[in-house]
Amino acid sequence: MISIDPKQNSERENYKLLIGSIIPRPIAFVTTQSADGVLNGAPFSYFNIVSSNPPMISLAVQRPNGRMKDTANNIYATSEFVVHIVDEKNVAQINETAANLPAKESEIELAKLTAIQSTQVSVPGILESKIRMECKLVQAIPLGGESEPSCDLFIGEILQFHLDKMIYSEGRIDPRALQAVSRLAGTDYATIGDIFSIDRPE
Repeated sequence: MISIDPKQNSERENYKLLIGSIIPRPIAFVTTQSADGVLNGAPFSYFNIVSSNPPMISLAVQRPNGRMKDTANNIYATSEFVVHIVDEKNVAQINETAANLPAKESEIELAKLTAIQSTQVSVPGILESKIRMECKLVQAIPLGGESEPSCDLFIGEILQFHLDKMIYSEGRIDPRALQAVSRLAGTDYATIGDIFSIDRPE
């Protein structure tokens, strides 16, 4: 067994340990809108469920070199965002949105994704996703860093779910029909693969 003290590691070394260990990670494709009306889109794998009552999700956005990303800036400015689940059909287009663009350019246009109006928030979603969730910001927490934050943790309440009717039946989402993909390390992704069941103990 190898034992590692993260305080003795560089940020990059800890990053590699985290993304190699905590797998698979669900991927959120997040749309936000700037004060100038530019629709921003970016994928994030530091993402998960927080609560079902009310339904809330968490999203952590890193600050590379101490600089806030457009997604974080826009959420702080508008308190609104839309989360989409990345699947096998849209993952290639979503990957294109990870490019570093100036704040005044839209990743949605770059990837040729189709913006669609939301019902509860002003930020549009994208049509190419089988699941999208309109969110309002509940809490934002700057975290990490010795002199300044290294990331921003956002908690969002889901105001509206939008589900492709082909994946939804009798109150349940069919994981095989959704075909969600997850993030591994480096340039690797994973599909759902085998599904098995284990009964919980009483």
